[in-house]
Amino acid sequence: MVERESLIEIVVSVGAVVAMLAAMFAIGSSYGAANSTLSSQGGQMLVWVIVGFILLMTAVGVALAYLLNDSNDGTVSA
Repeated sequence: MVERESLIEIVVSVGAVVAMLAAMFAIGSSYGAANSTLSSQGGQMLVWVIVGFILLMTAVGVALAYLLNDSNDGTVSA
């Protein structure tokens, strides 16, 4: 059986990936041309989605490390 902490990490990570894919799909649908190319404005939006995903995953990692830290495991936390 998967531990509670691992299950929380998996669900949050998969949720963030699904949100990024949905944003990429929305950008492709909105800024895509008839010949399957992306406009320059769509390309810029896609770059910002990727940057946002990196920042989101960083924040999620820090939050999970803080919230799931077991203070009784003998390690020193900051």
